[in-house]
Amino acid sequence: MYLCIFRPAVILKLDIIVMLIQFVSSYDIVSHLRMGNFTSSTTGGLSSTTCVQYVQEVVSQNCVVIFSKTTCPYCKMAKNVFNEIGATYKVVELDEHNDGRRLQEALAQMTGARTVPRVFINGNCIGGGSDTKQLHQQGKLVPLIEQCAPCCAASSSEGSGSGQFESAK
Repeated sequence: MYLCIFRPAVILKLDIIVMLIQFVSSYDIVSHLRMGNFTSSTTGGLSSTTCVQYVQEVVSQNCVVIFSKTTCPYCKMAKNVFNEIGATYKVVELDEHNDGRRLQEALAQMTGARTVPRVFINGNCIGGGSDTKQLHQQGKLVPLIEQCAPCCAASSSEGSGSGQFESAK
């Protein structure tokens, strides 16, 4: 008898839980997270304009810059090409950077491609990992590096170097 008095309340609570599960399932938050569409309301960090300025500054101060992600095989390919030829380069690892997502959006705006790596030589984007490898195979990569402005070629900013990189934060 005691259970019968509370039974409708339990059923009501179960109905509410079922409705919530159906709502969450229909919203499909998991795909939003995977697709990068989920944004936090507490985002601070750099503005879009500041991100573009940051990219421009890094690119203007270094002969070779690779905007990369640590787990990307194409990023590793690009770094390996520069390591093979002994070139000095600077790497900005977007997945370790506080504003990596915004920097990647700025790179997309600036270069027309959102994919990584985004490789710059002497201020110009040459493309990604496959593009870098292809230029090297065609014998065109080293001449591009040799054309670097003296200020870029002479700079040895911290974290730059053949096979070395800086995870800028």
